[in-house]
Amino acid sequence: MLTAFARAFRTPDLRRKLLFTLGIVALFRLGSTVPAPGVNYVNIHQCLDSVKNNNLYGLVNLFSGGALLQLSVFALGIMPYITSSIIIQLLIVVIPRLERLKEEGQSGQAKLTQYTRYLTIALAILQSTGIAALARGVPSRLFPSCNQAILTSTSLFRITTLVVCMTAGTAVIMWLGELITDRGIGNGMSLLIFTSILARFPSQGYQILKVKGVVVFVIVCLLGLVIVASVCYVEQAQRRIPVQYAKRMIGRRQYGGTSTYIPLKVNQAGVIPVIFASSLLYLPSLLSQVWTNSHFQSIVQTYFIKGDHPVYLATYFGLILFFTYFYVAITFNPVEVSDNMKKYGGFIPGIRPGRPTAEYIDYVLSRITLPGSLYLGTVAVLPYIALNFLGSSQQFPFGGTAVLIVVGVGLEFVKQVESQLMLRNYEGFLR
Repeated sequence: MLTAFARAFRTPDLRRKLLFTLGIVALFRLGSTVPAPGVNYVNIHQCLDSVKNNNLYGLVNLFSGGALLQLSVFALGIMPYITSSIIIQLLIVVIPRLERLKEEGQSGQAKLTQYTRYLTIALAILQSTGIAALARGVPSRLFPSCNQAILTSTSLFRITTLVVCMTAGTAVIMWLGELITDRGIGNGMSLLIFTSILARFPSQGYQILKVKGVVVFVIVCLLGLVIVASVCYVEQAQRRIPVQYAKRMIGRRQYGGTSTYIPLKVNQAGVIPVIFASSLLYLPSLLSQVWTNSHFQSIVQTYFIKGDHPVYLATYFGLILFFTYFYVAITFNPVEVSDNMKKYGGFIPGIRPGRPTAEYIDYVLSRITLPGSLYLGTVAVLPYIALNFLGSSQQFPFGGTAVLIVVGVGLEFVKQVESQLMLRNYEGFLR
């Protein structure tokens, strides 16, 4: 891998793409630390420790690289775009018009991307308004245990400016991600999420070293290497279904007669089930802020805040299993794959084309989804188990959604670099 990057920097056009990508990433991280107008930057840093263990804002704060709780210009991060992309992807299955757009190819995909952008801006306005409302007052509901004023002013003009600034920050992040996709290397949105998560690793590692000592820090690093290696192994694992294409004569030329395979990944759903399950587990915490029933708030505080209770872990694990099967079912259609194979003369050896092929693919997919869902659940629950070892005030950096995204995006980025090098430095039989 290091050799591939060294060769990439020696290639002029690839070097320009890599430097352009690094420049955009640096600009993104700069915007994540610049405070939004009307925010008291000194007071907000004094209040950060009061919500360190609150899971309510954990996922959004993770994807924003810690910018959410600092109320910076890029406070919302890429989360509105992720949410809108998931919503559009789910609506494609439900709404026939969106499904037809998906089948139209590049023009239809451009239209779906446009819808995703509009929905992202709408969600950004909604989320920024909610965050601004939570930040008002002393103490604010964003930092309920802190008696410092977060905003310098609570006037309508100041709140509106804050909302507009955060929404514009989300639009700029979308633009930066598309710039990386068009002129850099890799998927821009994925790389921005990747850098946001990596930006938190050094601070978390330093806190573990400072509080728990060198021995625990070394153990955590070794455990992190084992987890990353295991995730890399499972993410690359796939079940290959062999496909044979029959020979066809078109004019005087013969086509087909080749052998290939359908790669079914063990983790076919990616990190989406973990995001769904995490979002659903935030609902009790949100309802407890609206519904002031003492018994309900006591249940939420006991089971659904810190994530160290067996009920929380079991619920989290079960939701991940459910959403893994659900997401695979709506995104992978065995009937469509079978029809495409039949159209081009393909068949699975020993399986009749048509419905038997679809049933066989569905059978294989359902079997490999079980270990994939168990793997996702184990990796997601691992940080909460590690908290009992590190202490409730620390965060375990190598686990859950973070390591899944970092490993997945990292592997994809390396593949992109290697494919670019292959196009420019292909070594055939003659050198």
